[in-house]
Amino acid sequence: MSALPPTQPSTATPHRSFGQHLRHWRQHRRLSQLDLSHQADISTRHVSFLETDRSVPSRDMVLRLAERLDVPLRERNALLTSAGYAAMYRERPLDHPDMAEARAAVDLILRCHEPNPALAMDRHWNLVAANRMVPLFLQGVAPELLQPPLNVLRLSLHPQGLAPRILNLQQWKHHLFARLQLQIDNTQDPHLAALVAELHGFSAHHAPDSLHLQGETRGVAMPFKLQTARGVLSFISTVTIFGSPMDITLQELALETFLPADTATAQQLAAMALAQG
Repeated sequence: MSALPPTQPSTATPHRSFGQHLRHWRQHRRLSQLDLSHQADISTRHVSFLETDRSVPSRDMVLRLAERLDVPLRERNALLTSAGYAAMYRERPLDHPDMAEARAAVDLILRCHEPNPALAMDRHWNLVAANRMVPLFLQGVAPELLQPPLNVLRLSLHPQGLAPRILNLQQWKHHLFARLQLQIDNTQDPHLAALVAELHGFSAHHAPDSLHLQGETRGVAMPFKLQTARGVLSFISTVTIFGSPMDITLQELALETFLPADTATAQQLAAMALAQG
């Protein structure tokens, strides 16, 4: 398995009171105070008092509201500290001794997906680990794009990355931007917003999709069609996340596997794995 150092933490959010945090997440989830009061089983008056900092929530109330609002663990810590309580969720890199079992699970999942390429990414789409199939598809990529932290989106869409070899690039871009926007909507991470702006700057350098792929809608999932030395390989991707994580790193980790979308691709992947030994 290949591994890269963890990304640096994003710039700290300016200090906000608990009430400001709560109002932000309620509005972001498009809920009224009445909606939230019903979901949290408290009065609308109490929600109002909490949002205006006229009431101090108990620790259990902070956690209940965070659960109802589906607040990410990283931001739940911010809610807790703004209410005067200690942060509850730890953030440890995968190479930390306490994360040995989690790292072993990640490596096992990636290895078991061979001969299909599979990788693990952090919240900013930076590569954390990959199985031995992934490097086989990176030949010809500009060396600077492979330096840590290796950003998977930048690698995919940069004109010196995989972009020139993705035959349905416009389709794939649309798919990636939709995923990224959903993540931004959920986390409000400014680093991801900056990444979107950077990626949009690559647009002018992209060639259109191959004519025979334009408007293609066959199949049940968005394909990823890559030109390789072994011909055109076609994939569909699946994303795996950890269920009920209590560590921020684990909650933000995503494992993506590229499965063969046709028999020819499956045969080529098997041959590539065999050649690897």
